Amino acid sequence: MRKYLRKYKKKKPLISIITVVLNGERHIEKAIKSVLNQSYKNFEYIIIDGQSSDKTLKIIKKYKSKIDYWISEKDKGIYDAMNKGIKISKGAIIGILNSDDFYKKNALKIVSKYFSKNKSLDFLFGSIMKNRLMSGYHPEKIKWKFNIYPGHSSGFFIKKLVHDKIGLYNTKFKYSADYDLIYKLIVKYKFKGMCTKSNEITGVFRTDGIGSKVGFLGKLSEETKIRIHNKQNIFFVCVLCVLHLMNFIFNKIKNI
Repeated sequence: MRKYLRKYKKKKPLISIITVVLNGERHIEKAIKSVLNQSYKNFEYIIIDGQSSDKTLKIIKKYKSKIDYWISEKDKGIYDAMNKGIKISKGAIIGILNSDDFYKKNALKIVSKYFSKNKSLDFLFGSIMKNRLMSGYHPEKIKWKFNIYPGHSSGFFIKKLVHDKIGLYNTKFKYSADYDLIYKLIVKYKFKGMCTKSNEITGVFRTDGIGSKVGFLGKLSEETKIRIHNKQNIFFVCVLCVLHLMNFIFNKIKNI
């Protein structure tokens, strides 16, 4: 059942934060606290659990009086869970926070400032900590690389109206549906995005999430499929794939 726990202010953008989790007992509590303790209070918090079998649900229930909506049921993967959250969200802006990651205290305050001052802004990347500081946004490089922005979880915020136009995450991509979404935002629809300043850090992205479990070939295969799916020149995509593979092999040999 949906509960509105905070008195929302119409003059400030309502931000919907979606946390997806499956057996995340190690870090889920820190993620939850990082949302609930935000200095910016005009948000709703949604948790989508994939029917965890560890202590995740016990932790969620500990904070259920402060969570606007949560559900625990089987899903078809992390992006299917994100889509569930997006569909029920009521905010003008949507942020994704995976259970392994957490927000800095002023994250949503920073996000609100950018969207309020830049009315034509469609999506925003917050600077994040991921082993080191990750900042900057380089859309011109998406033709040959996908890591053109700091990070998805804890650093990506998008207007709900944009999702209404381009759709949700494509669940045919198991590990990199966020790349597919970003490609469409930049190349197909030419929406306006930007990144916060390097000292405006929105969150911390842990490196032991789902992406860390994918090998190089699995990642390269899915990224290639994303480019072909989005109708990028197939000859160029094939050449790009070979170059990435050669570079990987070269680095392997060099490190022997």
